[in-house]
Amino acid sequence: MGEVLVLVDHVDGAVRKPTLELLTLARRIGEPSAVVLGAGSAVADIAAKLGEYGAAKVYAADAAEFSDYLVVPKVDALEQIAKAGTPAAVLVTSSGEGKEIAARLALRLGSGVITDAVDVNAGEAGPVATQSAFAASFTTTSRVSRGVPVITVKPNATGPEAAPAAGAVETVAVTFSAAAGGTKVTSRTARVSTGRPELTEAAIVVSGGRGVGAAEGFGVVEELADSLGAAVGASRAAVDAGWYPHSNQVGQTGKQVSPQLYIANGISGAIQHRAGMQTSKTIVAVNKDAEAPIFELADFGVVGDLFSVLPQLTAEVKSRKG
Repeated sequence: MGEVLVLVDHVDGAVRKPTLELLTLARRIGEPSAVVLGAGSAVADIAAKLGEYGAAKVYAADAAEFSDYLVVPKVDALEQIAKAGTPAAVLVTSSGEGKEIAARLALRLGSGVITDAVDVNAGEAGPVATQSAFAASFTTTSRVSRGVPVITVKPNATGPEAAPAAGAVETVAVTFSAAAGGTKVTSRTARVSTGRPELTEAAIVVSGGRGVGAAEGFGVVEELADSLGAAVGASRAAVDAGWYPHSNQVGQTGKQVSPQLYIANGISGAIQHRAGMQTSKTIVAVNKDAEAPIFELADFGVVGDLFSVLPQLTAEVKSRKG
């Protein structure tokens, strides 16, 4: 089987969970090789972690361009590494930046690109990606018919599975293109931590909608989320009303999530919201309107007042943990 390049998503020297998921998927279609860009002195620790999850080789490049400029330096590095060998595929996390990197890379390689895959498997003619289309009304399987397949995969597409490998570091000196300095980062502001998981990466998401009634109504949603170690999401209606930050919006114009468990509270289930969470593995809905469209999608539903149901559920979770 051929080499599969996996672009590593790392923060402050730590490998983010979606990268470990990509390495797990990469093992299905070839031999994983990780690409670590701009990690500085943390490369050794990062490589050790990647080796635990199947990376036979770790390509490492470090330069100021990776932090000083947006996107293009990473594309330059991936292009150079891909052209130096004959990879079977390139896997990237399906984030905003990841999809832009993938599209630019595919163009440079003269290849096809598949975005927002929810599964990747080996096929007779190359990797086969599974996608959810039209707000998950249809499931499609696709493969790239030209060049090196470049595929972006949604977080939580699979669970990370350890498979110890060498994780041998190979240092790469990148030659940057003239376009690399096109967009400069002028400042950074650290995000205030809530102590909760990142919304798009969380295994459990607890969301609130119009039914919470006010910003204060999210208190019961947050309490349930904290008892489960979950992220908090919000519908567009709740965000537009100013009850919760836009960064927590789940939906077609917000973030797309695919957790193992999604709990929708006071959310009617409009198509805009469904487009952002319909690929969740298990969906639980709490709504006092028995006719709410969300129940058509839910695996389990509770018809009731969320201000009565959620505190009871939170208490039950805490009692079982304690």
